[in-house]
Amino acid sequence: MKTTENSYSNNIIRLTYCGMLIGLSAVGAMIKVSGSIAFDSMPGFFAALFLGPVQGAIVAALGHLLTAATSGFPMTLPMHIFLIIEMGLIAYLFGVIYKKRGAIVSSVVAIVLNGPVGTLIAVPLSIIFGLPFNGWPLFSALIVPLTLASAANVFLAMLVFKALNKRMN
Repeated sequence: MKTTENSYSNNIIRLTYCGMLIGLSAVGAMIKVSGSIAFDSMPGFFAALFLGPVQGAIVAALGHLLTAATSGFPMTLPMHIFLIIEMGLIAYLFGVIYKKRGAIVSSVVAIVLNGPVGTLIAVPLSIIFGLPFNGWPLFSALIVPLTLASAANVFLAMLVFKALNKRMN
């Protein structure tokens, strides 16, 4: 009976942490770097480290949804739906790679996937979805701010996670 009670209690705590981190994503979504680029993914990256890759993916995906919604879906709803899935996948991989390879490798992979690779993927999708601002001009406009924001989000998540781990131990 105690095992079930402990599992139940642990699930409630994890769900509460997820809710709080989604709330922080909403706050981060209001801190815009450029267009729909914001500080919404930091809580998702943190969740991937603190709670696990699946929870990190959920928080990061909802974080991008909140940023897109508060920006008025500037890249159209279909494009942002793709970006929501992409953001969740990147946060998931960040958490998995952190467990296997550590902080540096996971951070570099997350920044590269969320910055240059994500922007590169946006080039053909922007044309397919018929965005008015598409293709290589879109890439040129997004590459620098998206990569810098990705680096800042990952760095802050790692900093908070390391500080929290140090304090708990």
